[in-house]
Amino acid sequence: MAIMKKNLTLSDILLIAINLIPVWGVWFRGWDPKQMFIVYCCETIIIGIINVLKLAIVATTKKPGAENPGAGGKAGMGGIFLILFFVVHYGFFVTVQLNIFLGVSGVATTGNSLLIIAHIPALLQPEAKLMLMIFLVGYTMQVVFEFLIKGEYKTTNLMRQMFEPYIRIFVQQFVVIIGSFFLMFGSGKMFVVVYAGFIILASLINYKRLLRLAELKAKRQEDEGKIHP
Repeated sequence: MAIMKKNLTLSDILLIAINLIPVWGVWFRGWDPKQMFIVYCCETIIIGIINVLKLAIVATTKKPGAENPGAGGKAGMGGIFLILFFVVHYGFFVTVQLNIFLGVSGVATTGNSLLIIAHIPALLQPEAKLMLMIFLVGYTMQVVFEFLIKGEYKTTNLMRQMFEPYIRIFVQQFVVIIGSFFLMFGSGKMFVVVYAGFIILASLINYKRLLRLAELKAKRQEDEGKIHP
């Protein structure tokens, strides 16, 4: 398929391996599946933090006047606004998602949706904290090797980078919803297998290509609109 990656990078392989660790832990080390469920929910937060870092890199490394700020020129106030917009919008999205997921699965509930993230540290056991640290290291290495050393930041722009996490998060959201039902019916081990399988499959999708295709389609429609008003 055109949207699938033709070649896996070292960071792709690393993240696939990391997603297999919870399967090993739950099936062979007696880890609590609900703890891994919390980890998967919190992975959304890590992805958002990493994307803010990527946005900051793009915003501060583009040459002045190259393009407009949203499309890739130096950040200025426009670039700063896009970063702040992402933080607010993504933060709201994550807060609502966590409330739904943790509530449906019975892992945790809170009357104040704004406090859900503050409640999470008290729910984490040592294996969950370890997995969150491993995910953080894995995504950080991806930024270093793929985004910086290989120069991906040179070929992207703020707008594209801002939307990049959402496609993967929508896939993750769908899988976590399914997984929460596994937990409800006492099939935590199967939840971990299903989730890891879907996320590994999702990691093979070329999200950047999807966004570029969407940009080209939008530009084509815009050009056609100018020709045929």
